[in-house]
Amino acid sequence: MSPELISMQGPDEPATSEHVMLSSGRYIHFGPFRIDQQRQEVTRNGARLKLQGKVYQILLALLEKPGEVVTREELRVRLWPADTHVNYDANVNTTVNKLRQALGDSTDKPLYIETIPRKGYCLVVQPEVTDKSGNPRYPLSESSPDSAKEPPRNSLSFKFSKSDFWVVLGVIGLILLGMLLGAGITRLWISPVVPMSPSPLTITFSVSAMTASF
Repeated sequence: MSPELISMQGPDEPATSEHVMLSSGRYIHFGPFRIDQQRQEVTRNGARLKLQGKVYQILLALLEKPGEVVTREELRVRLWPADTHVNYDANVNTTVNKLRQALGDSTDKPLYIETIPRKGYCLVVQPEVTDKSGNPRYPLSESSPDSAKEPPRNSLSFKFSKSDFWVVLGVIGLILLGMLLGAGITRLWISPVVPMSPSPLTITFSVSAMTASF
């Protein structure tokens, strides 16, 4: 295992139960995140996050002391050698902000990293170090809270058809009535006019008149 993955506890610092020995297992779990220390890979629900070297080192420093303040001086010593001439404060701020963006965290409502004014930063969740890659708290097949709130589609469609039943039935009735009326008018329009045949009385009268004349 590479040296940077071993706990950075100082030689004179007493060991406490809060400190997490990252060398005790390959995987670190916190929230939906998993860190593979052997491959130096961070994933969220199976999707890999691209963390730069210093961003990854700050994450490890916070994971080693969950619930405790990691001072800006500790981060400076860990990330930059003593002979490096850089603006430490600005670089620490930039690196921590990059880590927050990768984790989807914010300074206003921190879920993972809390800023301690004029001191440093604190990891507000408790990580778990294990040799198992799976995270039982956040299984990949678990449905999201938003999807759990969605009402069943079948019940929604049932309510819609029931409430509009009479409207649909009325529309269908009007359509059928219009079709019947149209068919009746068309039939009357195209049917031929049948000439009226003369009555038997008229025929008898005509024959009698012709006989009298002779």
